[in-house]
Amino acid sequence: MSVLKRPIVTEKMTGLNKQGKYAFEVELKANKLEIGKAIEKMYGVNVEAVNTFRVYGKKRSKNINGRVVSGKTPTTKKAIVTVAEGEVIDIYADL
Repeated sequence: MSVLKRPIVTEKMTGLNKQGKYAFEVELKANKLEIGKAIEKMYGVNVEAVNTFRVYGKKRSKNINGRVVSGKTPTTKKAIVTVAEGEVIDIYADL
């Protein structure tokens, strides 16, 4: 089971690429050391720093055929990885 789930490609996170920072969705139980090693192994770059944070799930409800259906979005964990100066992670290489 991989520590990394997927790269996060949004307008806000893509703006961080100029600073050498990249965002990934990771497993909830993964720690910073595991995330750094997985990035180095997968993309062949030197990781300088890893910052993590949790995005807690929210309650959602919607009307379906006159009934209210409630649920909850999942809790996820995100990591912002800073790579060494001059190194680049090509997220689109695998597509």
